[in-house]
Amino acid sequence: MNQAAIEASNNSKNFDARKANLNAFQSVYVMVQCTHDLKRQDCLRCLQQIIHQVPTSRIGGRLIVPSCSARYELYEFYNVSAIRTPQPWLDPSPRHGKGGKSSVIIISVVVPITAVFLLLIAAFTFRAKRKKTIYETELLPEGKDDITTAGSLQFDFKAIEVATDKFSESNKLGQGGFGEVYKGTFPSGVQVAVKRLSKTSGQGEEKILVYEFVPNKSLDYFLFDSTMQSLLDWTRRLNIIGGIARGILYLHQDSRHTIIHRDLKAGNILLDVDMNPKIADFGMARIFGMDQTEANTRRIVGTYGYMSPEYAMYGYFSMKSDIYSFGVLVLEIISGKKNSSLSHMDDSGGNLVTYTWRLWSNGSPLELSDPSFQDNYLVNDITRCIHIALLCVQEEAEDRPTMSAIVQMLTTSSIALAAPRPPGFFFRDRHEPQVGRAGDTSTLCSVDDASITIVAPR
Repeated sequence: MNQAAIEASNNSKNFDARKANLNAFQSVYVMVQCTHDLKRQDCLRCLQQIIHQVPTSRIGGRLIVPSCSARYELYEFYNVSAIRTPQPWLDPSPRHGKGGKSSVIIISVVVPITAVFLLLIAAFTFRAKRKKTIYETELLPEGKDDITTAGSLQFDFKAIEVATDKFSESNKLGQGGFGEVYKGTFPSGVQVAVKRLSKTSGQGEEKILVYEFVPNKSLDYFLFDSTMQSLLDWTRRLNIIGGIARGILYLHQDSRHTIIHRDLKAGNILLDVDMNPKIADFGMARIFGMDQTEANTRRIVGTYGYMSPEYAMYGYFSMKSDIYSFGVLVLEIISGKKNSSLSHMDDSGGNLVTYTWRLWSNGSPLELSDPSFQDNYLVNDITRCIHIALLCVQEEAEDRPTMSAIVQMLTTSSIALAAPRPPGFFFRDRHEPQVGRAGDTSTLCSVDDASITIVAPR
């Protein structure tokens, strides 16, 4: 808009309209104009003043003052061919003599035309905004566990076809239960991942989702491969833990909606070129209402081993369900082992959570750390992360910390941590003493009698 203001002040028409690219996918259209009586400096000053007042946080905006006006939209709101010869605003200085009659005629003709033109623009803008209304996503009824995207960019299907070479096999990145994923490259060089949802995926009609392309695949590709683990030293893993925590905090607290992911695991954490984590796969996520803190479902979806006890057994889920999954994920990142990969170890209890709790209770938590670290880590950092993870996987949801508290624990070492209570799905050895709340008479460990009656395709 500043460039348009400078151009308008420098030409005889005191007018300029132009198009600029916001990013690879979106353009902005700008129009500025001054009255004909303004000198160059006065025109530029007037335009610069109102440009700073035009709201830029919306999909469009305009500001009109007596001597100048500015407008921008994300669509082409003016006729490009007609704009090349714009009708300048009238010189307000009075004319006398023979020209007086012609001035009256011009005013009589131009003013009604201008009024009609402005009314047409207003009507067109109103209709365009109605089409671009961002619909609030309501809570989905039972059996509809996906998210309706609000306020997303729209892409032309032909552009996506060209970017993916008509969804060629050479561009295919993978395939899940909901459809294939392809790599796409736009003419600008921007790379994207295109997910083509099939009609049989349970998502209704066929849909195409466009995501940021991340070249380093998912976290599990590095974490659980003995040949790739060495690429994730402790410093990098600590950064990944912090990045995942901040991502979940955004979903739970900072997003316009409260979003419960419900399927946090290493396979759903993507890594960009700098190995920064990106939370992905929101096919099972749910949106909570303004004052909603929990919900329940008869359709248990997700990945067993990452599910909190209350969700796996009773269908109750909340932000604390994601906290439990995050705790399991942190233990996997520290150890380089899958939660379900310890069944062959006699003292593991069959899962990583039980194994970690026993190491913690025995005063030897560092035995959990990945041998690939060797001595390249700080003992206090790993011990604190294990401590935080055990707070996340506690059996009772109300005992688990919030994600905002977890981010503070990870970033501020001076914050004291509470003693963790026994985790959910902790398989107690008959010789182990019970540790729990005072006055408890019931069994303090979860029994592994959960069954998943409906498993959604992945």
